Amino acid sequence: MQLIAAPASPFVRKVRMMLLETGQMDDVEIVNVTTSPIAPSPEVSTANPLSKIPALIRSDGPAIYDSRVITRYLDTRAQAGLYPQARIWEVLTLEATGDAIMDAAVLMTYEARLRPDDKQDRGWVDAQWGKISGALDALNARWISHLSGPLDMGQVSIACALGYLDLRHDAYGWRKGRDALDDWFAVFSERPAFQATIPA
Repeated sequence: MQLIAAPASPFVRKVRMMLLETGQMDDVEIVNVTTSPIAPSPEVSTANPLSKIPALIRSDGPAIYDSRVITRYLDTRAQAGLYPQARIWEVLTLEATGDAIMDAAVLMTYEARLRPDDKQDRGWVDAQWGKISGALDALNARWISHLSGPLDMGQVSIACALGYLDLRHDAYGWRKGRDALDDWFAVFSERPAFQATIPA
């Protein structure tokens, strides 16, 4: 199999962490590409008609995407249990929360990188951060007990989202006033799979 990827993408990082945590890294070739919404790479467009990463090219079926589909597929393939049925709705909700944080944070990055200075919309950027901030507050107030439980994909998604905030939006200081979430992330981020997927 081949994973169409870019090293800094938090969505790709989710998939790479799944591969490492489930012992499937040797089964997948990572194909790093240079791509963007306004200049998608041919490899991305061929694998995913939406021209987004990640996409997983399989030998036994069509390419699959997005990250949530890929991680669910890989979890089933390895029978790894990172989507445990006993708490599936909590796991899926946490994964959706992490992915939504990533979505908003990536859009903020694109606004700064892909639009000319005089075309950037500060109000729109602030609105994206408002979504992120609200999600972080909810995680800090209501989800720490789940985050601190046995490993699942909800935790992986949240960790990748927080890692991306550190990478691209550290100036916003997401940790301020969120001590419980900060403490959880400090422990989780020591996992070998998280350390191994830090963007170079």
